[in-house]
Amino acid sequence: MAAKGSGAESKRSQRKAPSPPSGREPRGEQPLSLPRIVATAVELLDSEGLDGLKMRRLADRLGSGAMSLYWHVGNKDEVLDLALDSVLEYRGPAQVDAPDDWRGQIVHMLTDWRAGMLRHPWSAALLPRRALGPNILSRLERLSRTLSSAGVADADLNVAIWSLWNYVIGATTTRASFDLSDADRAAAQQRLTDLSQHYPTIERSRLLMDNDWDGAFSKGLDFLLDGLVPKP
Repeated sequence: MAAKGSGAESKRSQRKAPSPPSGREPRGEQPLSLPRIVATAVELLDSEGLDGLKMRRLADRLGSGAMSLYWHVGNKDEVLDLALDSVLEYRGPAQVDAPDDWRGQIVHMLTDWRAGMLRHPWSAALLPRRALGPNILSRLERLSRTLSSAGVADADLNVAIWSLWNYVIGATTTRASFDLSDADRAAAQQRLTDLSQHYPTIERSRLLMDNDWDGAFSKGLDFLLDGLVPKP
């Protein structure tokens, strides 16, 4: 779990963005707002990664002075927390055809979670290091409630939650970083074939040629849920 507690988020949510002197920003700068800062930070992170997020660079993208940002956010860490939580928002499916289908609900929650982080690959690496914001806490509460209603005992609930957390983060990180071309994949598989006397099983399964990431995630999630939730 993140080293920081979620208390940082509650304090932040209670704090209103301070107003600029005299109720306005310096002449010549476009008005800023917290949602605009967060959206621009996400765009910067998407294009340049975690190392690319600098307050001055963010200010340049906003067409503002760097000091103007501090009327709305305390520091870079707060920008990271807000940007991360913004991409983890979960609105749920358009409709729930079977409200008692706990398994379908969990699969949708976790598939959506993974898809959101793949759209913003920096988020998977950042999540374990940041304070948990309201969007990820809402996801975890919804997931916990659904597992509990499916029959997972309170004593096992934390294990179930962390098992699913680890699965989603691991699957997302691997998918985002394992980016081999078809030629590289074929060459790696050929090397396994040449060494098949040492690695016969993974050579036979053609492990390195399997790039059905979505299918593997879905089937692996089925395996995990089969073990987490008691049979009726």
